[in-house]
Amino acid sequence: MAVADQKPDGIIDELRGFALDIVHRLGEKALGFSGRGESRLKFDQGLVTEAELQLSEAFAEGLKAAFPEHRIFPNIREDHAYTHEENRYMWIFDPLDGVANFQAGIPIWGISLALFENYWPLFGAFHMAATGDLFQARAGGTALWNDRPIQASAQDTIDDESLLLTYSRFHQRYRSSFPGKIRNLGCTAAHLCYVAAGWAEAAVIANESYQELAAASIIVNAAGGKIHKIDGGEFFLADYIHGDKEAEHLIAIPPAILPQVRKHLQPV
Repeated sequence: MAVADQKPDGIIDELRGFALDIVHRLGEKALGFSGRGESRLKFDQGLVTEAELQLSEAFAEGLKAAFPEHRIFPNIREDHAYTHEENRYMWIFDPLDGVANFQAGIPIWGISLALFENYWPLFGAFHMAATGDLFQARAGGTALWNDRPIQASAQDTIDDESLLLTYSRFHQRYRSSFPGKIRNLGCTAAHLCYVAAGWAEAAVIANESYQELAAASIIVNAAGGKIHKIDGGEFFLADYIHGDKEAEHLIAIPPAILPQVRKHLQPV
């Protein structure tokens, strides 16, 4: 992922300050909905829709008050014109990642926010309000967890203590001989941030969109990891700005162990 030209720290610090403030405020708002899902429903669409609408509206209002010329994805995804005006800044907001956990009151869910300039990444944040975890990174800078620097795993081999995070239908799509532990925690952005922090060696993800991957991909890259296609090919987030779900399966991982992990994952 390419990075925009370095901007004066004052500008980026101001935008970063806005981003961190608003994700914390929206996190508090989201907590008022968490765990209120109808227990008899496997998926309470009404609760999730209401929460996402209120969070998205609150973000739009907050951005308009602070930076009225800035734009929000996906409203402008077809506009590829470059500009030096204030509207060169584009915010990618995902109100809820981990909605099944959210509606059930399980604390592994969060809010994603990324800032791009003329489609080049500047900053990404993922806030897990229920646990108090905040992952963030400036593109090309240092990835942080609650202000502590983080890095993807430095291991050059995998073993029985290695951790692979997966999506819920993983067992239906792959035969795995992975020697370590395999877990699904129900939140893709959290999975990616845990790889960035070195708490998991890799995460297999599926059916995610540009909007859902924007912030976490910045954090993973800043931490020394990378998102690849599951076949080992390169993944470019910008190729999926159309907004549809990513059809190909992806893996977030330190590049050094990609070949080792891939050989343990055989498509069914």
